[in-house]
Amino acid sequence: MYAEQIHEYLNNFFKETNCDILEDEGFLLSVQLTVDMDKRIMNRPFYWQYIEATNSEPNPARLNLITDRSKMQTPFMGEMIHFGSGRLHQIFKTTKELGSFVKMYHSIDQNLENPMLIPFLCVNYKVSYLSDQTKEVLYSLGINLINGQIEDHFHEFVSQQNLQSTMPKNVYCLDFIIKPARGIERLDSMIQQIIQNDDHSWAEEAKARWEKELEVLNYFYDGVEEKPESYEVEKKALEERFNPRIKVEIINGGLFYLK
Repeated sequence: MYAEQIHEYLNNFFKETNCDILEDEGFLLSVQLTVDMDKRIMNRPFYWQYIEATNSEPNPARLNLITDRSKMQTPFMGEMIHFGSGRLHQIFKTTKELGSFVKMYHSIDQNLENPMLIPFLCVNYKVSYLSDQTKEVLYSLGINLINGQIEDHFHEFVSQQNLQSTMPKNVYCLDFIIKPARGIERLDSMIQQIIQNDDHSWAEEAKARWEKELEVLNYFYDGVEEKPESYEVEKKALEERFNPRIKVEIINGGLFYLK
């Protein structure tokens, strides 16, 4: 998962959860959390127990996050956030807790005559390339449920639109031609195609490192006719560590009616 992807994800997350973004330099974010977000991601339950027990005025935290330290030209006190960091894991978890599926509508000028909205299905995927080294990539795909056209970077697109959670008045929403379940199947197929077309040299490199480690293990047990249980345990541990594999997860998704 690249620094730019993490930064974009965080920016969208905090905007969607009504947190004020005080500073955004493209490689760092300074965010004023809401009370709800502080409770969800700052891990200070005793503070909030005290505030609620004493009826004191809450003071939600300001969070300073650095997504790419290499671009910093001046010192900045903040928390480095990257794939695998506890904070990012907590934000992923919170995203799922807040709802893995949304339904949104384009806000429409009421002066328009007989406006129509087209249904799009969006699915946000996390693809993990796993071995002794791990890489994650986020993909946001959207499919037009009328004509089947698939768009990449869909979440980025809808984040720039003026949306609302309730259907606007005097608007006609087109019925699906492609059912959402079928749409998900098509998007899943697209993700598999993207993975197949990707560079898989990382897997061969992982296997090469695995073989070297296995050679070292066998060297230590060379000449031992009946291998002890510890040998099998270590051999299994090497397999679990180095065996290249790909994991695809759906983070969240949504149905969007757009003009």
